[in-house]
Amino acid sequence: MDATFAALRRKKQAAFMPFITAGDPSFEITRDLVAELGRTGADLIEFGIPFSDPIADGPVIQASYTRALAHGATLERSLQTVREIRRVSGVPIVFMISYTLVFRHGLDDFLKAAQDAGVDGAIIPDLPIEEGEAVAKAGRAKGLDIVFLIAPTTPPERRRRIAEMSQGFIYCVSVTGITGQRDRLPDYLVDYVASIKHLTDKPVCLGFGVSTPEQARFVAAHADGVIVGSAIVREIERAGALPPREQVARVAAFAQRLAAAIKG
Repeated sequence: MDATFAALRRKKQAAFMPFITAGDPSFEITRDLVAELGRTGADLIEFGIPFSDPIADGPVIQASYTRALAHGATLERSLQTVREIRRVSGVPIVFMISYTLVFRHGLDDFLKAAQDAGVDGAIIPDLPIEEGEAVAKAGRAKGLDIVFLIAPTTPPERRRRIAEMSQGFIYCVSVTGITGQRDRLPDYLVDYVASIKHLTDKPVCLGFGVSTPEQARFVAAHADGVIVGSAIVREIERAGALPPREQVARVAAFAQRLAAAIKG
């Protein structure tokens, strides 16, 4: 991930990071879609691992998790899909995963399996920094970046500690609440992002609520990366009745418009 962000900084561009749910609507489509997104403008992929009790996800992503789990999604199948993706694409992949799944798998076993599969990092939203130092250290030893989140309500001293501990980039949550498409972004966003960038030279990527090319363009002018989740997942859901190849093409075309706005 470091090389990706460094290259984008030299070009004075923000990263585009679409979120997709592993196994929604199928792992075959997930595999093909990640590869196509990497070809059509995505700089990194946030790869959501389905979980029955998501922490911060709104109804769109929750529904995608439910669909994926109903189709038999597991962490093991998600890792296998990354291995398949790695045969055709080198786009960096960052898991969004609950610590419950990591704990159940065993931290060392999870990190080794992720490293072997070709995963580049993990965002663990329910892992507080008080318990995250050992995880971050173990991840670093395996070459896996552990990414932490900062919210608008995070106190200043805690923001500083998170900025120090987070690896790869810092996930800046745009709003207090859950993921989901929003008509407008908060007025405090510019100052909020600037306050975090003042703490660190690590990339600051912003997510939660970014839904349109116009919003993505605005965020790209202030943050080092733009994360788009619910809007992508909604497009995947809408394309569900199409043949697999057309599903991939439709979602990739939508994502390409976001990428063009960010790079423009």
